[in-house]
This record gives sequence, structure tokens and C-alpha cells, in this order.
Amino acid sequence: MKDTYKSITKASPEVLFKDRNSKFFGYAFPVKTEEEVNLHLEDLKARHHKARHWCYAWQLGKQDFRYRANDDGEPSNSAGMPIYGQIQSFEVTNILIVVVRYFGGVKLGVGGLINAYKTAAQMALEASDILERTIDEVFVVKFDYPEMNKVMQVIKQNNLNVIDQKLELDCRIFIAVRKKDADEIYSKFDNTYKVEILKLKD
Repeated sequence: MKDTYKSITKASPEVLFKDRNSKFFGYAFPVKTEEEVNLHLEDLKARHHKARHWCYAWQLGKQDFRYRANDDGEPSNSAGMPIYGQIQSFEVTNILIVVVRYFGGVKLGVGGLINAYKTAAQMALEASDILERTIDEVFVVKFDYPEMNKVMQVIKQNNLNVIDQKLELDCRIFIAVRKKDADEIYSKFDNTYKVEILKLKD
């Protein structure tokens, strides 16, 4: 089971590809929601208000992917899908790539457009910091204060990532566990006397 994914850590620097006087500015952004996608598009349309096209593709999700590709007035499948093809080629997700075109007066034809949008998207990805991350499951471990040592021992032995904790009379510790190790860690806590473990939904 694949339990890693690749994404970018921050927005790419602006890149520029030129073909027969047309300019294609490429941008890559890390995104987690469609709302973030729309905010970046609005920002670029304000920044490049004299441009002719703002073509883009995005993909969201770590295992169940959602994506969209938009030609924004260019001939069908000449812009959005070539951009999305680069997202697939680099195997990245939670990402938005936008290519802004300033028309240079010479028509490039569908082949020329596909090459230009693909190249600008590729350049934006090559200029980005791409990181591989693990897909984690989050659990809450519930116990009474006297059981603290037992719980902390399991956490230390397995080098678990504690993301939050509430240590009072009734304690709760939230842990993130790599997906492939999740069942094993669950059973360790589940088999510990007076300790309850629950998986949290994404």
C-alpha cells in the first residue's frame, strides 16, 4: 500500500516561456481546498489584468484524487490538460499550476499551444521544492492520569509523533501514525489495560 505523496512546500518563483511574441508566465502553488485555488486565480487575474488567458490545472487529495483542468478560452485540451499532464508526470498533489498568456499577435496553432502550456508548467514545477510526505492516520489515546507511564512508554518505544495532548485527570493524547504502521500501533494501545484508542476521521 502506497502511503506517501509528493507536494510542494511553497509557491514557485515566476517562470517565463516565450514563443513567437506570446509570453507564458507559469506559477505553482501548494493548495488544500478549492477556495485556495480560487484565491490564487483571483490574485493572478488582478496582477495580470492585461493578459488574454489564465489557464490552469489542480489536483487535491493524498489517495483519492480530485482534479480539474481549464483551457480558459484556448482551443479544447490545448492548455489545461497539458498543464495537468505535468502534475501527473511529476507525481505531485495538493497543487495548483496556472499559466498566464499574453498574446503576441501570432497564432501558435494547437500543437504550439500544447507545447507552450506544457513547458511553462514543467518550468514552474522544476523551480519548486517538491517534498515526499507520509500519509498519516490520527488517533486519540484516552486514559486516566495513573496510566500515563504505560502510554508514554508505548509512545517513546515506537517514536510516535504527538500532535496534541490534554493531560488532566482524564488524559487525551493525539498521535499521527504512518498509514502502514497504523494497525500495529492501534493494537498496542488497544491491548493496554485501561487505555482506549480511537481513530479520528480525516
